Amino acid sequence: MKKILSFLFSLMVIMACGRKKSEGSFKSQQISQVLSKMTDIMVHDVTNPPLAARFFSYACLAGYEVVAQNDSTSRSMYGVLNKYPKIEKPQVSGYSYQLSALLAMMETAKKMQPSGTLLEKYEQQFLDSCRNAGVSEEVISPSLAYAQAISKSILAYAKADKYNRISNYPRYTPANQEGTWYPTPPGYFAPVEPYFNTVRSFTLDTCIQFKPAPPVAFSKDKASEFYKLMQESYQEGVQLPKEHQEIAAFWDCNPFALQDNGHMLVGMKKISPGAHWLGITGIACQQAKVPFAKAMQINTLVSVSLMDGFISCWDEKFRSNRIRPETAIRKYIDPRWKPLLQTPPFPEYLSGHSTISSAAAVVLTHYLGDNFKYKDTVEVRFGLPAREFKSFQQAAEEAGISRFYGGIHFRDAIDNGRLQGLQVGKWVVNKVNNKVSTLAVAGTK
Repeated sequence: MKKILSFLFSLMVIMACGRKKSEGSFKSQQISQVLSKMTDIMVHDVTNPPLAARFFSYACLAGYEVVAQNDSTSRSMYGVLNKYPKIEKPQVSGYSYQLSALLAMMETAKKMQPSGTLLEKYEQQFLDSCRNAGVSEEVISPSLAYAQAISKSILAYAKADKYNRISNYPRYTPANQEGTWYPTPPGYFAPVEPYFNTVRSFTLDTCIQFKPAPPVAFSKDKASEFYKLMQESYQEGVQLPKEHQEIAAFWDCNPFALQDNGHMLVGMKKISPGAHWLGITGIACQQAKVPFAKAMQINTLVSVSLMDGFISCWDEKFRSNRIRPETAIRKYIDPRWKPLLQTPPFPEYLSGHSTISSAAAVVLTHYLGDNFKYKDTVEVRFGLPAREFKSFQQAAEEAGISRFYGGIHFRDAIDNGRLQGLQVGKWVVNKVNNKVSTLAVAGTK
């Protein structure tokens, strides 16, 4: 199967590179292929969901900056994204800007991802396919030089987002109080990215800009709202319909899953939720025949919405620090209860899937329209059947409720996570479009 996929990839690259180097020489599929390779490396590295969104964002921004410097329908994110630098156009001639955009993504990803050197082989295969199709070194060399210059600026922008300071913060210690989060079996992992809210966002004014309503307060009282939430999750887990099981499995996207084989724990490597939504983006762009430049913009803004969605969500997670259903139900209702899905290693409220899925769906709906029907085949290569959706928001709602079906979130975390995601998505779209419109008008004066 891998050999067949490799052959198909090479064939697509050859077909793309073999065309005259002009607008449309490459298609949205090539963007998705780079992101897919990044995803493979993230699975290899067990990259956590917020960090995965960060990698995707900067790689896409590198590609988009090349496009913006060479396509009149696009504009740089200078003056749009928080502290985005003014990047001068490299003094290079004879390049293919679309090829440079793809190479800029690779150059950025291989410097940021821990196992990014694995992208080196992929990049060489990609260029060899272009050479075999007749693309000369007179085009490839300047295209690569252009990409490296842009990537260098984007990497400097990434370095200044304060993520590298997180390792200097004190090690997060669970509060160990009733109603608060505590590591769950079987791995009992330490919490993921407790300081992610300190990272510079792309569009938000502050990490608390879309602070949600407080979660339902913890209580052991059987008449309390919280106890009702526990009972609801408990009953769903006891009587879980097959359809709900399928939905939960499809949207699992848990890079930290472990399988207990009785005498040892085996890691079950999976993609992140952000990778799933960028996979959906690729499917939709290809289906809608979106041209290369527009596809780069859509992928970039989806990844930006994922990043800012995670920052907003993680800010709340480690403020409310609420207990997971698995811990609460076992302690107060049934010690034998197990959720269908493995509980991720971070506090319960809000639901990250609900937040980032809704944010990404807003961006996709803005560019590709509501009632956009598509078949989601992202999880097929992981052994799960495709699912069909009538719109991006329908998919986002299903992604959110999947966490309830899986037994790892309470209802209010899902509902309020969706509200936060919608706010983040709308903010990203409005801010980028308003800023870009202003820049475009100013440029005509």
